[in-house]
Amino acid sequence: MAGNPGLTPYTDETLKMLGEKGTKHIQVLCPGFAADCLETLEEIAVQNREIFLEAGGKQYEYIPALNADAAHIEMMVNLTAPYR
Repeated sequence: MAGNPGLTPYTDETLKMLGEKGTKHIQVLCPGFAADCLETLEEIAVQNREIFLEAGGKQYEYIPALNADAAHIEMMVNLTAPYR
């Protein structure tokens, strides 16, 4: 939808605020993604790490998507099996 600002508060702003308020350790994941893409790897894993650490955070962990993990593939096969 044109002009839609998306979901707020924005992740980068939230991470900055948390670092400034004393949060030292954070784990971040993107549950809406079945596989990592350039957006998650660059924006979420790299840029947001820098924002959080520069704001005073000490440890930032990006939890990767399931990607091509065997359990993930098996789950997708099982979910789609009824529609074959």
